[in-house]
Amino acid sequence: MIRTVALIGIDGAGKSTQARWLADWLDASGTPARYHRNAAGRVFFGRLAQRLGRRDAEDLLGVRLFLLVETLLRGLVITRALLVSRLTGTVAVMDRYTYCQYTSITVRKGRLWPARLLFRLLPQPDLVFYLAVPPPVAQARVEARGKDHEELDYLTACDEAYRALPEAPRFTIVDAGTDPSTVQTTLRAALRPDLLPGATQQPPARRTSHLLPIG
Repeated sequence: MIRTVALIGIDGAGKSTQARWLADWLDASGTPARYHRNAAGRVFFGRLAQRLGRRDAEDLLGVRLFLLVETLLRGLVITRALLVSRLTGTVAVMDRYTYCQYTSITVRKGRLWPARLLFRLLPQPDLVFYLAVPPPVAQARVEARGKDHEELDYLTACDEAYRALPEAPRFTIVDAGTDPSTVQTTLRAALRPDLLPGATQQPPARRTSHLLPIG
């Protein structure tokens, strides 16, 4: 039975949009679902840093302290989302999960074992979608938002780090570089209706042309 679905990927992959749409679709299909944005404070601390005349959150707190704060916050928001899901009987559609923190730590060359030790208490999602998008496309999307900026080298390193995670073979890789509505159709098609609690509507036929191998 699918109770937790996680959408992960580099910044600009479309995680938030797709997760919201997926939660709304599940709800409309008869499967109670709730969207959970598992942010870890990077945007907040980044804006605070700029107000204080610093470049970004890492410049404000230092890399090691920033990663520690980010890891603790990520663990708290994910735990809260899982508890809400259990108490309300809803499918948790997760916008980010622990894998995002592992990637953040890896790219910033931090110590990974504390996060691994902390997050081992959290269950693995029943289904994990990795929204794969070429880093230049992701960078253009971030710039179009007008809220922040990501270096191409950083996005490329994040993509490589995600794919190198030991959990990566469990990910369902979805081509997220296409039209958002097409991506959403692919996500819905990948959800087996017989594994969804209370589902009353059949999802669209599987479109394998947008499902990519992990290699």
